[in-house]
Amino acid sequence: MAEFRDSHDQLTFLDSSNDVHHSHPTLFTTSRVSSNSSPVLIREVIALVLLVVLSDLTLYRSVGYAGPAVMFVLGPLLLCLGTVRLVGDLSLWILSPMLALLSLRLLWCGSHLTVITGFVLLCCFTMSLAGLRPYLTQVVVFTSKWIEAGYRGLHHYFRTLSRLSPVVLRTQSFSIALPILTFVVFSSIFVMANPHLVRSLGRKFSRLVVNLDLWMQQLHFSEVLFCLVATWLAVGMLRPAVRQFELSDREPYQKQQITKSPYYEPYRNSLVVVIGLFTLYLIFEFQTLWFRTFPPGFHYSGYAHEGAIWLTIALGLATIMLSLIFRGTILRDPRLARLKTLSWVWSLQNMILALAVFNRLFIYIGFNGMTRMRVIGILGAASVVCGFLLVLQKIARGHSFTWLIRRQLWTVSVAIYLYAVLPVDAFVNQYNVNRVLEGDLRPSVQISAHPTSDEGLLCLRSLTELPNDFIREGIRAMLTERWIELTEKSPVPAPRHWTAKQFASDRLKKQLSRIAPRWQNSSEVAETDESSHLRRLSKIEEFRVYAYQWY
Repeated sequence: MAEFRDSHDQLTFLDSSNDVHHSHPTLFTTSRVSSNSSPVLIREVIALVLLVVLSDLTLYRSVGYAGPAVMFVLGPLLLCLGTVRLVGDLSLWILSPMLALLSLRLLWCGSHLTVITGFVLLCCFTMSLAGLRPYLTQVVVFTSKWIEAGYRGLHHYFRTLSRLSPVVLRTQSFSIALPILTFVVFSSIFVMANPHLVRSLGRKFSRLVVNLDLWMQQLHFSEVLFCLVATWLAVGMLRPAVRQFELSDREPYQKQQITKSPYYEPYRNSLVVVIGLFTLYLIFEFQTLWFRTFPPGFHYSGYAHEGAIWLTIALGLATIMLSLIFRGTILRDPRLARLKTLSWVWSLQNMILALAVFNRLFIYIGFNGMTRMRVIGILGAASVVCGFLLVLQKIARGHSFTWLIRRQLWTVSVAIYLYAVLPVDAFVNQYNVNRVLEGDLRPSVQISAHPTSDEGLLCLRSLTELPNDFIREGIRAMLTERWIELTEKSPVPAPRHWTAKQFASDRLKKQLSRIAPRWQNSSEVAETDESSHLRRLSKIEEFRVYAYQWY
């Protein structure tokens, strides 16, 4: 394996002009992919038809997040059924539960980010079915070949149909047509012999004709075009036109000649400088922000919010710097051990700096509560720390730069996935509600200033009995407005299509139906006239202005 490098990882693409694998030192090589020369299978045709129908029902005709949720459950099953050359990669055992969890999230309380994440996971799942490891950079290449793969797959279907000899059809047609004709004739006789059965079947046939007519009236050219595109892409997924040959992730620098690198002195001096600089800064950080009570007027946003971002950037730059230092000729330098010692010292300082980042974030959270962006900040900082740990593993184990990039992309992707599937709004609002109930009213500003989903509104019930008039009446007004929307008392009723199903919304509607009538003694009654709506908006605005003192 010494002659290979990670930059020479090979992918093979479909090329009908030859059947031979040509190996040369480029990223891609060309070959015929056997899945496109495989015979057309019955299970493949069934899966293709069902995939197109499923796409039409759950994506094109969808008006809510339940449609994509069904797609991300049944779609992978149909791909497993119809994939021509089902090889499978170990990553399927990870991607399958991830898709299942994401589908549950969409059914509970979905978002556009969750849908986009689901499509990315579906692409990774398709790639894994073909036996490919879903590295994100190669997922992009794999999906870019879908159009070509769909074309070649459809071309293969047409060639298969053209090979069916008319002579064969003529000789076999009678053996197929006669049993069908016999069945129709005798079934019709038996039906006509029973008037009640005739009326029953007549009514069912009439309903079928009416429903078919209604469906045809709703059918538009855009839906036909969507189904054609879905067919094309589904064929490309069932007959993928790309194959990956896994090579070693480890750079074989240990077997190469030991030589002094001209970059050793610059790298060493740079590490000495940053170690000294980090030492001074960490002392300053501990003296100014750790273990102290902040006075009124402290610039929380500047230190705890903007400052945390800049420190996170410093961690990211440290990750990039270490990644670039420990590669190439420096790995064959006899003084490498000294350079590694300096990197371990700087790495320890970076870990302390990471703690400083989290400390600043929690200072800001402690000031006026939790928000979505602060959750993103925590996940982002955690991703940077994980990326830095991967750099340390690369240095210690001698992994290649490609190995590092692949896994760092996975780290960022996992952070995005977690944000998409976790009940972030419920966590944020419940944290703020608990703080308010304990007597700390400052987090109420986050409830008034930021939008939330139905799962977040579920956490606000306990604030409807709060002694503080501004918060209590503002929360009641917010919940009443949402209750009117959910109970379809609004001028624009909510859609009733099955794909609009959201269990969080159903639970919120049931909860508010029990408690909203109790507010009739106050000014907030669930009325639909314009004056009541304006009064509720006024209460919400008063709540916002009151809470803004802690912004």
